[in-house]
Amino acid sequence: MTDEERSEQVVLVNERDEETGRMGKLEAHQQGLLHRAFSVFVFHPDGRLLLQRRADGKYHSAGLWTNTCCSHPRPGEDTALAARRRLWEEMGIDTAVEHRFHFIYRAPFGNGLTEHELDHVFFAVHAGEPSPDPTEASAWRWVRPEVVTDELANDPEAFTVWFRACWNEVLRHRELLRDRA
Repeated sequence: MTDEERSEQVVLVNERDEETGRMGKLEAHQQGLLHRAFSVFVFHPDGRLLLQRRADGKYHSAGLWTNTCCSHPRPGEDTALAARRRLWEEMGIDTAVEHRFHFIYRAPFGNGLTEHELDHVFFAVHAGEPSPDPTEASAWRWVRPEVVTDELANDPEAFTVWFRACWNEVLRHRELLRDRA
C-alpha cells in the first residue's frame, strides 16, 4: 500500500448510503466497516466491455480481472465526479458516466482486510484505446459480455469479488438500456 493509500479517507455509510463518518482507507478495510465505493463499466459502442487486470502491486485482488475502474469518492466529493476522475487517473479515459444501480457486498481477504462496500455502479461509452496507469492496471482488454459470462463460469477466481457480485445486475441493466434504444 502506498503512502497516499494509507492517508486516503473513505466515507463510512449505513445501508441507505447516509454518511456516518470518515476513516482512513486502510483502517476501514481492517475493521470491515461499510463505506462508499464505485465501479465504472466502460462499453465500446459495439457492445464490448473494457476490463482491466489489477496491477500486481495492489494490496488486495492484485492480478485479477475486473471492471474498467473502481475506487472510493473522497469525503465531500460527488460520487459521479469521483468516478469520472478515477476513470481518467486509472485508465486515461475522459468520458461521461451514468449511474445505473448500487449494491452492498462484504468480502474478507486472507491478508486481514475486509471489503465492505456500498458500491455505486456507473456505465460509460468510449471507443478509444485506454492509457492505463501501470500502478493501477497491468493489462486491459475489450471483451464481449457473453465471453465474460463464460469466463466467470469457468474460472471465477480470475475476477475480483465485487465484479463477480454485480455481473448479473450489470447484464440486466445493459438489457434495459438496449430496450430503451
